[in-house]
Amino acid sequence: MRVDRHSKVLIIGSGPAGYTAAIYAARAALEPLLIEGLQPGGQLTITTDVENWPGDVSVMGPDLMARMRAQVAHVGTQVVSDTIVEVDLTAKPFVAVGDDGSRYTGDAVVIATGASARWLGLDTETRYRGAGVSACATCDGFFYRGRTVAVVGGGNTAVEEALYLTNFAAKVYLIHRRGALRADRTNQARLRANPLIEPIWHAEVAEVLGDGRVVTGLKLRDRRDGRLRDLAADGLFVAIGHDPATGLFRRQLAMDDEGYILVAPGSTATSVAGVFAAGDVQDRQFRQAVTSAGMGCMAALEAERFLAGHTPHAIAAEPGAPVTT
Repeated sequence: MRVDRHSKVLIIGSGPAGYTAAIYAARAALEPLLIEGLQPGGQLTITTDVENWPGDVSVMGPDLMARMRAQVAHVGTQVVSDTIVEVDLTAKPFVAVGDDGSRYTGDAVVIATGASARWLGLDTETRYRGAGVSACATCDGFFYRGRTVAVVGGGNTAVEEALYLTNFAAKVYLIHRRGALRADRTNQARLRANPLIEPIWHAEVAEVLGDGRVVTGLKLRDRRDGRLRDLAADGLFVAIGHDPATGLFRRQLAMDDEGYILVAPGSTATSVAGVFAAGDVQDRQFRQAVTSAGMGCMAALEAERFLAGHTPHAIAAEPGAPVTT
């Protein structure tokens, strides 16, 4: 059933960034309204063991998100299970439209819609995701101490993931579909100097091999002649990029060439006054739960300061900052 709701702070998206923004906004008596989106809790809901969240030696990703959501509700946030399909950041107050036509308005907006890893699109990749297949070396590299892993990709992210994994793994294969990397020269020099990394050129992963429980290897296809060969490996890290969930905001907010929302240095403020972006939707470098939570805190505090300096009438009359793309 369609409903219309207004809040001082409208939060679009959940996960560590959205939930933390809601906690801080609620404690500031801003009566936030949080729209959870298609995947309530974000990427951590499909993550198994999380061992780098402060205060927990180990916690399951879905359990951590359930705890955050419970805290959000406890402090008084209105949580709505809906998906935003349209936004108008030129209107004052700002307007977001849900999947069923419900209209949500806010005097300030926090965007926490996150990003998703690009995957290879293999059925076996999906089957072993979280059981040997990962898109985050920083998150999961620790589990491969003394073991053999493979990284797929040819850009800076792939090389940096491979280099990071040498802190744990005994052997790291870097699989690239071409004969040369796209990574910058500094990263390529570091890769060549590391004896634990072995590049495999002109190759693509045709299948992820496993015993039904965990990954045991990869089937590689040579892109030049189509020949297949097996490679023994305990884990596969896919590093072919991320896609920020920013389609709703295109042509309304300044973004970089990959679609990440641009924010002011040391801030979560976007190109539109009163609109703030937190977490993976603007962070192309770290993409960690703890940094997303930190940015959610920043966004709520900045929204509070913005609202303190603007009466509702002034908010309604003030034009947004120019948008560049």
